[in-house]
Amino acid sequence: MNILVLSRYGRLGASSRMRSYQYIPLLEADGIHVTVAPLFSDAYVRGLQKNKKSLIEAARAYTGRIRALLSSRKFDLLWIEKETLPWLPAWFEKILLPGVVPYVLDYDDAVFHYYDEHRNPYVRALLACKHPSLMQGAALVVAGNAYLAEFARQAGAPNVEVVPTVIDLARYPRSKLKGLNEGTLPCIGWIGQRVTASFLAPYAPLFERLTSDGLARFAAIGIDAQKLGLPMISIPWTEHTEVASIASFDIGIMPLLDASFERGKCGYKLIQYMACSLPVVASPVGVNRQIVEHGVNGFLAETPEDWEKALRTLLTDADLRQRMGQAGRKKVEQHYCIQATGPRLAALLRDSAKAAK
Repeated sequence: MNILVLSRYGRLGASSRMRSYQYIPLLEADGIHVTVAPLFSDAYVRGLQKNKKSLIEAARAYTGRIRALLSSRKFDLLWIEKETLPWLPAWFEKILLPGVVPYVLDYDDAVFHYYDEHRNPYVRALLACKHPSLMQGAALVVAGNAYLAEFARQAGAPNVEVVPTVIDLARYPRSKLKGLNEGTLPCIGWIGQRVTASFLAPYAPLFERLTSDGLARFAAIGIDAQKLGLPMISIPWTEHTEVASIASFDIGIMPLLDASFERGKCGYKLIQYMACSLPVVASPVGVNRQIVEHGVNGFLAETPEDWEKALRTLLTDADLRQRMGQAGRKKVEQHYCIQATGPRLAALLRDSAKAAK
């Protein structure tokens, strides 16, 4: 069986890396040969991380994607991350998609809201129905959470399955338990990209207060925190060092706005923290409510007061941090790793290719 993965990004794109690339060795071992054709290059992603967009890289991306689609008839299945050509209508994609080859759509974000909730009425008129139309023609829609799955079902997708965004346990060994007497203040940490760093801004005064009280230090992986006005140490991100960087934290955080796009997020950073045996504090938005068991592996915090109470509680109780961190790690081992989801995903892909024949 031969699959063409039409991913959004190369390995620098977290969504592509987690939703498809990390599964490739497992799929190959199961007899499924995988060819990858990313839309945007790593150079384009580096530009996005610096808040710069390259029209030349974008033009190359679309040209390359069209070539990939025109030569895709030789495959048994297309595994598409969200859509093949962003900001172009469904009819254009359908012209290029080979009708004889079934396709799977994979969602880890509510990207359909870029269109159906766009401020420009012309964009809404042209593109609001794009994802529903693509979903209706898909052999399978793989959704990262229940919110995305429900959208697909309401859109008329004939086959929808939830497969969460997960980690590979082989990359996340059990972390050494930490106590209060290591000579440094507990570190509260966050990992992400510039586009999601705005969720941290409302909590900057709290971070400053806890720092000045001598209770904590704060760190952010993947952004220039100082440039963004955040009182946090900046830690560069690389795929090779991210696990060790997260493991250096004592508490992991994930603030979010309660809005439609954010309800479609898959809580990946929470899963990373928990895989490193960290207790977590998160906004009770979307799938965060499933991942975080309040009082067991972390706290759900809605108001600024909730956030301060949760963080102060964890900062002053090392034993609680350890218990919650162990509970989080256990949950990841049971539900949020490729060791748990990989065999099921391989079966879903095989079934999708067979069902269309």
